[in-house]
Formats: sequence, structure tokens, C-alpha cells
Amino acid sequence: MKNIALILASGTGERFGLNIPKQFYEINGKTILEYSIDAFENHENIDEIILVTNPLFRDLTQEILNKNNYKKITKLLNGGKTRVESSYIGTKDIEDDVNVLIHDAVRPFADKEIIDRNIEALEKYNAVGTAINSADTIIEVDDNGFITQIPNRKYLRRIQTPQSFKSELIKQAHKLALEDKSAVFTDDCGLVVRYNLDKIFIVEGSENNIKITTKDDLNIVKNILEKFDV
Repeated sequence: MKNIALILASGTGERFGLNIPKQFYEINGKTILEYSIDAFENHENIDEIILVTNPLFRDLTQEILNKNNYKKITKLLNGGKTRVESSYIGTKDIEDDVNVLIHDAVRPFADKEIIDRNIEALEKYNAVGTAINSADTIIEVDDNGFITQIPNRKYLRRIQTPQSFKSELIKQAHKLALEDKSAVFTDDCGLVVRYNLDKIFIVEGSENNIKITTKDDLNIVKNILEKFDV
């Protein structure tokens, strides 16, 4: 079955504190975006890449694509105002009966093993999430800051990307989300869960597969690159 990577690079990076979105920040001569694209471009079982970018930085994105001469990128699309809108834009015209691996561009270290596990799980399941165990105890609090619940850490995971789906399923989820004006989503697994469309199988992620949110995260990225001599 065909495997399509959908990379979401349309964030504005408001919390990053720089004059450009974080996906365009350079480390060791490469942007965060390039590290993320390379992971899928270099994977032998990824057939196609669709990239959704911030329209204000479309020209910069195109320059990056031209410089690298990527072979698998078939579409460069303008993203929406939210992550879920950008995901909808990326998925809505994908054909049926293919696998879609949706990935945040600001997670530059989705390694081959993570991608392998997602693709292999899609042979059996319609929806797959990538996650790691939580080393911390997670608490739930009310509006006043008091603890209301302490879930058993045994059952808690920290979700990452890629999050992978049969194309028909994720397109159905987005269609329902468009009609649901009150809902707020932070990822694609959330859509499938909210509308109870299918069970989501979890595969193991990696501590290195971090999402860059603040400038402090860049030190972690630099340490990872030094560790692997990238």
C-alpha cells in the first residue's frame, strides 16, 4: 500500500521568541524543517511527501525545497490558522486506500525505526499513534488549581508524531470536525477519539523525538546532533 507523509510546517512559532517560525531556524547549516523532511525523504517505504507551510513563508519554503532537490515532495500547500485546519488541507485531496503518516515539522528526529513501526502497524490497524512512557506522575487540576485526580502512570503516555491513518478514516474524522464548531483539537488522534471512529494502536516513540516549542529546546536538539554526529 502507498505510504504518504504529510508534514505540517504551518505554525507561526509565537512562543519561540524569534522573528521566524521555529521550523525555519538553522542548526548546523540545516533548518529544523530540513531535518524533518529528510527523515521521510530518505525512508525507502515512503512514496510521497505532502508539505503544508505557513503562507507567509511559502517563498522561503520553496527555496529550501529547491536547494535540496527533494524527489518525493509532490505538493506544497498553504496551511490554515490552526493545526487541525492545516491537517485538513493536507488530507482532503489524498486518494482513498493509502496510508497517511502525519508529522509535525518541528519534530526533527523521527527516526527510521519510528516510521517503520507506524507503517508496520498500519498493516493491521486503521489508526496508529506514536508515544512514549511518562516518567512523571501526571495530575489533573480544577480551575482553582486544586488536584482533582491522579491517574495511574502505568496507563499514561506522551503522544508524539507521526500519527498514521488509513486515508479514508482521517478524511472522515476531518469532515466531522468541520461540522463541530465547538471542538478544539491539538492532534489528529484527538479527532478519531472524539468521534469514536476506531481504536488507535500505540507504537513506541523516542525521547529524541522531541517537539521544539521554546528556544530552550534548541539546546536539546544540539545535544542530540552532537551525540549522533549529525
